[in-house]
Amino acid sequence: MPSTAPSPHHARLATMLLFFVCGAAFATWGIHIPTIQQRFGLSEAMLSVAMFAVAGGAILAMPMVGRWVARAGSHRASHYSGLLVGAMLALILLAPSFTMLLPLLLLFGASNAGLDVAMNAQAVTVEKQLGRPIMSALHGMFSLGGMAGAAAGGLLLAAGVTPLQHCLGMGVLTALSAMLASRVLLHDHHPAGEDAAAPSHLNRANRLIWALGGLAFLGLIAEGGMYDWSVIYLRDTVHASNAWSSVAYAAFSGGMALGRFGGDKLRARHGSVPLLRYSAALAFAGMLLALLWPVSAIIGFALTGLGAANLIPVLFAASAHIPGTAPAEGIAGVARLAYIGLLLGPVMIGALAHASNLQTALGLIALCTALIGLLAHRALSAIPSA
Repeated sequence: MPSTAPSPHHARLATMLLFFVCGAAFATWGIHIPTIQQRFGLSEAMLSVAMFAVAGGAILAMPMVGRWVARAGSHRASHYSGLLVGAMLALILLAPSFTMLLPLLLLFGASNAGLDVAMNAQAVTVEKQLGRPIMSALHGMFSLGGMAGAAAGGLLLAAGVTPLQHCLGMGVLTALSAMLASRVLLHDHHPAGEDAAAPSHLNRANRLIWALGGLAFLGLIAEGGMYDWSVIYLRDTVHASNAWSSVAYAAFSGGMALGRFGGDKLRARHGSVPLLRYSAALAFAGMLLALLWPVSAIIGFALTGLGAANLIPVLFAASAHIPGTAPAEGIAGVARLAYIGLLLGPVMIGALAHASNLQTALGLIALCTALIGLLAHRALSAIPSA
């Protein structure tokens, strides 16, 4: 570690790198899901077990991750969890059997959870030092990283790079990025016993975590549902061609990226609660447009992405300011509930579509965004710095 105190401006750039690389690493896993299915001859049911292992590893690890990041500091936690993410990504396609693959995927999910909490905790530390919001732009970097990782992976595979070489290379790049970034991240840690809160304060902190986590749960039900079902909606309900249907995903993703890179200025100017309310209202209006006038679905999905863009960044930023708990533990508690929403959202929409139709089922997304807008003030009003 350098002897001089790290600069918050350098730390911001390093955190941007971590978010970008984390997005690219997760996209690398995503584009090799078919590779894993083909290699091990998995049925759709068994492939879903592999996908659940990644999400399950993250959800199970969150309580321990929050305490670890708080005590070790987000700078150290980013270093070690980034190394582990890189190692697991490199090892996934080296697993000799499906039985050996599952623990690797659990560890991949857990290490991603560690890096997720550490990055967001560092973002809050940098925000405090800079005196201005940066969280939304950092989440925008994650989105860009995912898009870049998927595009680069496709080009590399088309050029003859094997899936194993691709995963090994991305694993090394992730590990090196974590090592380099951690050298200039700001130091923050909460040793055991520091800022110990009375039981009544802990109960209040837990209630706030559940309140913010509930909103994040709703937010990622909506986000996960859009990523998994928007293309199918255009194909089956609007009867668009396969090529045109893919524009639905691009419209939502583009709206998300645009909204996140403008979100920090809006939060600085108007505050978290108004931004959350107006964002939720825009997402709600976009879904209504897409569902009530299917011919306008592309525009509606773009507006939904624009509105949904800042829901999670604002909630994560607020969770780091919950009185009576360390920032990393607040973020981990909220992120755990958010991940459950991301996991369940597409499944819930699928079940509703089976019982009725997809157009009705996607109304769940509109309902979730409406609830976020209605409950935003109640959840955030008890958090002084939110």
